[in-house]
Amino acid sequence: MINGKVRNREAIVELEVASLCSVFRRISAVIDTGFNGSLTLSNDLVQSLQLPFVGHRRGRLADGSVVLMEVYQATVLWHGQPQDIVVSKAQGTSLLGMSLLIGSRLVLDVVDDGDVQIEELSRNR
Repeated sequence: MINGKVRNREAIVELEVASLCSVFRRISAVIDTGFNGSLTLSNDLVQSLQLPFVGHRRGRLADGSVVLMEVYQATVLWHGQPQDIVVSKAQGTSLLGMSLLIGSRLVLDVVDDGDVQIEELSRNR
């Protein structure tokens, strides 16, 4: 199970992220159920992790505008197992999206300092 806290009306968890064959680094990410990708990272994190560039993808922002985003290959520890994912480079706070949450149960106590839990669902469902 992945645990976190609600802070300033944001559900925040810590994740271990690395480039392929690299040392994992702990980051904080805000859960964003409106983001259908896996994870966004800032330019500074992409560079410090030395993530390999894999191309561009179009993304629709909350205001409806469409942007071209750089994407990178990364590995994240997810429910205790390394999982290769595509990371979008974006400004601001790291966001954890719905593609990474697939196969999980998300429970939020939406109060200040409330618990955040991401539990892996049984693969037999």
